[in-house]
Amino acid sequence: MPIVVVAALVVVLVAVGCFIFLPKNTAVQPDELAKTYFSLVEEGRYDELYPLLSKESQVRITQDDFVSRYENIYSGIEAENIEVTIGEVSDSKGSATSGSGSAKQADKLVEYSIGMDTVAGPVLFGGKAKYVVDADDEYRLEWSPDMLIPGLTWSSKVRVNTVEATRGSILDRNGQMLAGLGTAATVGFVPGAMQKNEGTDASSDSAAVYNEADIARAAELLGMTPEDIHDKLNASYVRDDSFVLLKVLSEEEAALADELLAIPGIQMGETSVRSYPLAEKASHLIGYVQNISAEELENLRDQGYNENSVIGKTGLEKTYESDLKETDGCEILILDQDGNTLSTVAKIDKADGKDITLTIDANIQSQLYDLFIEDKSCSVAMNPKTGEVLALVSTPTYDANDFITGISTQKWDALNEDANQPLYNRFQATLCPGSTMKPLTAAIALDTGAVSASDDLGKSGLSWQKDESWGDYYVTTTMEYSGAANIENALKFSDNIFFAKAALAMGADAFAAELEGAGFDETIPFEYGLYSSSISDTGSFDSEIQLADSGYGQGQILINPVHLAAVYASFVNDGSILEPYLLKRDDAAPTMWKEGAFTAETAQTIRGDLIQVIESGSATEAQVPGRTLGGKTGTAEIKQTVDDVTGTELGWFACFTADENDPEQLLVVSMVEDVKNRNGSHYVSAKVRELFL
Repeated sequence: MPIVVVAALVVVLVAVGCFIFLPKNTAVQPDELAKTYFSLVEEGRYDELYPLLSKESQVRITQDDFVSRYENIYSGIEAENIEVTIGEVSDSKGSATSGSGSAKQADKLVEYSIGMDTVAGPVLFGGKAKYVVDADDEYRLEWSPDMLIPGLTWSSKVRVNTVEATRGSILDRNGQMLAGLGTAATVGFVPGAMQKNEGTDASSDSAAVYNEADIARAAELLGMTPEDIHDKLNASYVRDDSFVLLKVLSEEEAALADELLAIPGIQMGETSVRSYPLAEKASHLIGYVQNISAEELENLRDQGYNENSVIGKTGLEKTYESDLKETDGCEILILDQDGNTLSTVAKIDKADGKDITLTIDANIQSQLYDLFIEDKSCSVAMNPKTGEVLALVSTPTYDANDFITGISTQKWDALNEDANQPLYNRFQATLCPGSTMKPLTAAIALDTGAVSASDDLGKSGLSWQKDESWGDYYVTTTMEYSGAANIENALKFSDNIFFAKAALAMGADAFAAELEGAGFDETIPFEYGLYSSSISDTGSFDSEIQLADSGYGQGQILINPVHLAAVYASFVNDGSILEPYLLKRDDAAPTMWKEGAFTAETAQTIRGDLIQVIESGSATEAQVPGRTLGGKTGTAEIKQTVDDVTGTELGWFACFTADENDPEQLLVVSMVEDVKNRNGSHYVSAKVRELFL
């Protein structure tokens, strides 16, 4: 009965022209739907996006493909910090209304913009998302690929390209490359050309089926293990025609090319590498680069480094890392089905590293290395008028190129276990100077007034002690000479006793203070890190004997070879100690480290005396006809105790152009270990002479 009444009522209302509307549609509106959609994008919850798509969109792309496309593309471009802004909502022009209810809803357009950081820099794009009403009266997103990244279509794809930059080169003063771009041989297997084990399926791409004898032979020649090679052959990218790189070869390994190519499936090629043309001759100076470590990357990621970066590990490669470092470029491209570029989404230009030009002369560097290749030695060559360092050599050494191609465990162990310490950088160290200290002691004695140039401190034979308080300790010297025991003769004939007396005459405090004024116990101002010269373990002279011994370069006194060269240069620069430098300048005018360390008169006196050392003193073997040279030999005793007679000796020779009008200004300081029974320091002076011919 109630049903009939209602029906009758409806008929009556219609008859009188009245209408009753159904409740208003409560579907979620497009702007709210857009906020939800892009919020999920921001959070990376891609699997929750698909149900928000229209039926037509879902027909065009499956849920798995949709989710993987978001994940793969955003992962590939390293999308981060995604931010979306929702704008105005408007009717879609020409859109048809739809829906099963009596209230019809129009398709809507929702403005949006997306910003994100990517591997190729920031990306900002936007558009209008179209929301259509499905058959269930709900708005759904009519999705298109360009909502994921600008320019993407249903058939196109995204590629991220790395645009490789080049690390800066290191050049010598004449433009000769000391470190830069070179090539190295590569070797690898092509799986389709490899022999298979008997009875295996020829179509199988598993590394387990390859001939084990061939793999073992390749591993033996390359210093690898068969397991290493199997791992490479089993990589996911490997196909039948792939070139599976096994190793970048050192020169030594490249010489095995014929044996390698005899293995079925082996192929050789070339690749670009960091190259050190002088090899062993400059490795301690130039250093080498290697892949960045995890610890380094953690500290340097915000400076443009990534997991694939190389970084200077030693030498000038490390010192000038910030200048030499390159920054690869990157671009995000939209490609068509054939791989053609349709558009560039974002791009960071590459930045090549800066080339640096050194004061080093590759010819002098090579010559010094060749002269001392058989020795444990170090050498410094400098222009004494400018402070330009022309060579820095330490022997024995290693080949920096080995670290680029991948040094083998055997070779690394051999370097570390070698008693001659090829990894030890001797020109960076501090060493007992022996008699090369005497010109410095003489200059300080003159400047302090403790001894004058004409003072005769008296002959004392071949051994001397101040008094009985020294017990059984005596200062000894090796040569007696005629004439006064003055500074000139003491330098000419390397009189230890004279310089012991001179040090005592100055006193411990004055001598120490003057040495500090000459750069001892102070950081040496030089681009390549050097150990500081030192007066003693305590920084002072703790006894008269130690003071006396220090006067002729024994005791505990230690000096860096570059520092010693700078001190000797003061004798041709009116007493000012030069600041040595390695980076070539447009103007080679000198910079002084210790202005007026000695008086000009003192410098002139010492220069004249050092000329006599070569002209008629203890280093006549270093004479070069037609040239005026000054120099000083030195032999430093290295022994465990005062009474030790089994200790070794360091041989030194410092030699310089003493004529300011000579067009070839050169100063060389060389030290050789273990010269005992090898003619001592004269072994060194005879070799250094070759540089001045």
